[in-house]
Amino acid sequence: MNYFAHPTAVIDEGCTIGAGTKIWHFSHIMPGCIIGSNCNIGQNVVVSPQVVLGNNVKVQNNVSVYTGVTCEDDVFLGPSMVFTNVFNPRSAVSRKEEYRKTIVRKGASIGANATIVCGYEIGEYAFIGAGAVVTRAVAAYAIVVGNPAKQTGWMSRNGHKLHFDADGIASCPETKEKYLLNNKIVTLLQ
Repeated sequence: MNYFAHPTAVIDEGCTIGAGTKIWHFSHIMPGCIIGSNCNIGQNVVVSPQVVLGNNVKVQNNVSVYTGVTCEDDVFLGPSMVFTNVFNPRSAVSRKEEYRKTIVRKGASIGANATIVCGYEIGEYAFIGAGAVVTRAVAAYAIVVGNPAKQTGWMSRNGHKLHFDADGIASCPETKEKYLLNNKIVTLLQ
């Protein structure tokens, strides 16, 4: 075993867990899921079958990552945030064949108590504010907040708000990386 699992964690057979990953108290890792290297799975987390978590994904306490969810590398899932996988759930109606896929792209962060309605893509390095309810796709580098979530700006890869000049250029104050805003799409300039 090349990962750490707290003695109270339940790790089902048939899952894949990468080297250096840590799984904490009372978490349940279900069969068929894939967890990358150097992830941190907090307390009371459920990772359902067929979920894919990339490398260096941080899942904070009390998060359930349901079937249909894929998180790429370096994703942050804040405490008690919520994924869904059925658009119109009913207790008496089985809709397991109707799970909608949700993709969280590289480097995106989802704040505490946010809800992600299934079937959408969260763009790379997007930032979902605490308590936001996401009901549509979120662009790369976008900052969204509120219920329903609305975009309020753009964020750098290092988590700083970007302020674009008249030419559509912004710099991260920490890294000095430059970004271009063109037709509501942000790209990192090389």
